[in-house]
Amino acid sequence: MSVHKEVKKITTHVLQEMKRNGEKISMLTAYDYSMARILDDAGIDVMLVGDSAANVMHGHETTLPITLDQIIDHASGVIRGVERALIVVDLPFGFYQGNSRVALDSAIRIMKEAEAHAVKLEGGFQIKESIDRILSAGIPVMGHLGLTPQSIYKFGTYVVRAKEEEEAKQLIEDALMLEKSGCFAMVLEKIPAKLASQVAQDVSIPIIGIGAGGGVDGQVLVLHDVLGINKDFSPRFLRRYANLYEEIKGAVQNYISDVKAQEFPNEKEQY
Repeated sequence: MSVHKEVKKITTHVLQEMKRNGEKISMLTAYDYSMARILDDAGIDVMLVGDSAANVMHGHETTLPITLDQIIDHASGVIRGVERALIVVDLPFGFYQGNSRVALDSAIRIMKEAEAHAVKLEGGFQIKESIDRILSAGIPVMGHLGLTPQSIYKFGTYVVRAKEEEEAKQLIEDALMLEKSGCFAMVLEKIPAKLASQVAQDVSIPIIGIGAGGGVDGQVLVLHDVLGINKDFSPRFLRRYANLYEEIKGAVQNYISDVKAQEFPNEKEQY
């Protein structure tokens, strides 16, 4: 029997067991109570309260504008909708880079106020001090390497990262450092599949890929992309499992039509 089906609650330890057993980890983003309930009921292993909420929930062009208060608010709703999944929360841009004390304070607020299970930080050696400080407080940390969207203005583009040998070598060194520091898992975003597969073999902690091929230990996507709520984003790595944009639009149009034609409410739908 799979580890995934045996456990009543997914923990960081369970994810390590899944990797050891060769069982893939499923992960999606979640930003609110109602969606979290559905994902948990479906059996998702991990939910990421991502800073991608800046894009899909708040309409910003990048992930940078979302605040710590906003991410805590999203995470609080998600937590209340979940019984089984592990909930990881992104530390937003500006709340961990360059100041490990701020990083720790931010992580503590997420754990206390949202009652989350873990935090995620983007970057390697440049944020090692922040990672170490958060881990020293007993807070589980998930790493994130490759394309790190919070650094979009440094990269200037969302193209595939680590295609050149030097950047690939640095990514491997960063991954080994994250493992050694005590991170329980890491996300690899938009890097060559061969490199991602190598990292997954080189480290003992679970590697979750997004646009990083099938040789890693699990996959993560943004929920609104998977469900076809967001129509504007179509990278190669995205597979849409529904077309909710058109379904919801159609339902609303039917409602409008019924209201205008005085077909809603009917006699059975009133007191």
